Amino acid sequence: MLAQVGKPAPDFALASTKGATGAKDLGKEVKLSDYSGKWLILFFYPLDFTFVCPTEITALSERYDEFKEFDTEILGCSTDSVFSHWAWLNTPRDKNGIAGTKYPLASDFTKEVARAYGVLDEKSGVAQRGLFIIDPNGVLKYAVVTDDNVGRSVEETLRVLQALQTGGLCPAEWKPGKALLTKA
Repeated sequence: MLAQVGKPAPDFALASTKGATGAKDLGKEVKLSDYSGKWLILFFYPLDFTFVCPTEITALSERYDEFKEFDTEILGCSTDSVFSHWAWLNTPRDKNGIAGTKYPLASDFTKEVARAYGVLDEKSGVAQRGLFIIDPNGVLKYAVVTDDNVGRSVEETLRVLQALQTGGLCPAEWKPGKALLTKA
């Protein structure tokens, strides 16, 4: 099943860094059902230890508490192993690491989940930059894929999340506190 907005999000079960305190307890499985009843920002990025990826991961982490205020969890995912994720999570930011990241990273080593979400570059075997917002019922509500050279906007992700949570009609450039459209 390929990801499609308005349809159930493709299921997943992935090894992750969730709850890990050391390399020996890496690999705790995260599943879509773990996020039932909450909103989920699931994002894919190309590779650990690259250039644009840490800017996105740390920017999301710095605003993590804002997402929590909207009953939303974040899960990052690439086709790297959990061991690579763990090494990156334990590398200082001034050395191109992402130490201090507040949410887990998942490993799609088999590439099945990236393929299901339509973000796998089959030639390179690497995930593209894809971001998906999944509602508390497991329905995919938003999807965006960008060029690998362009980082995503945390501000826009928060705006879209809040717009989706209104359940109403949000015009272009809508921001929290602005009026919703009404059906005539």
